[in-house]
Amino acid sequence: MSQKIVEVEGIGQVVLAKRRGSRNLRLSIRPDGSVRVGIPHWAPYSAGVAFAVKRKGWINSHLAASQPMLLADGQRIGKSYRLSFRNSSTVGRTRTRVAANLISITSPHHPASQPVQRAAQTACERALKREAEELLTRRLSRLSAAHGLAYDRLKIKRLTSRWGSCSDRKLITLNYYLVQLPWHLIDYVIIHELAHTKHLNHSPQFWQLVAEILPDAKQLRREIKQHRPVLAPV
Repeated sequence: MSQKIVEVEGIGQVVLAKRRGSRNLRLSIRPDGSVRVGIPHWAPYSAGVAFAVKRKGWINSHLAASQPMLLADGQRIGKSYRLSFRNSSTVGRTRTRVAANLISITSPHHPASQPVQRAAQTACERALKREAEELLTRRLSRLSAAHGLAYDRLKIKRLTSRWGSCSDRKLITLNYYLVQLPWHLIDYVIIHELAHTKHLNHSPQFWQLVAEILPDAKQLRREIKQHRPVLAPV
């Protein structure tokens, strides 16, 4: 894959990525806020620029919606954690602690300041990974046994644009942001990846297997598209 970064007036930087096998132009906003246009390998980069300009209104509206939420005291993180901010002049620097379902942030600076927000973000990610390692490991094992879909290993990590993946060696990777989703969507992602242990593609046979396990798979697929793999406190 080859790519080019261009500056587009009224949008900013746009990544133009050529990929073999692509037949159409595809526009996406990544979790980090970057704008990406996927184009067929035979198409000129100018076609990607023109496509971005044509969709400028859509891009800017989604960029505005993707701005990170300010982390605040009392917000719920994942399934069981709560955020706690404490302003203290007795500490020399921002300190974080993740324990007993509480993410504690103690700092001499205001909670809304960038250094404190960055520290809180890091602590929240640590909490999500810890929770995911416990909950998703059990859930995957249970669904694997229930449906006779064996996997080799599980890896839990932060993924920037996907909820999960499955390799040809049946290594399943799950995004720790998953624990923020409702359980029915978590199960959909896990079943999706387990189905890849039988069909390492998105063939009709793959979707048939998913639908046999989850009859409402099409609805779940539409629903999960309303969520993005980012930190989303409530």
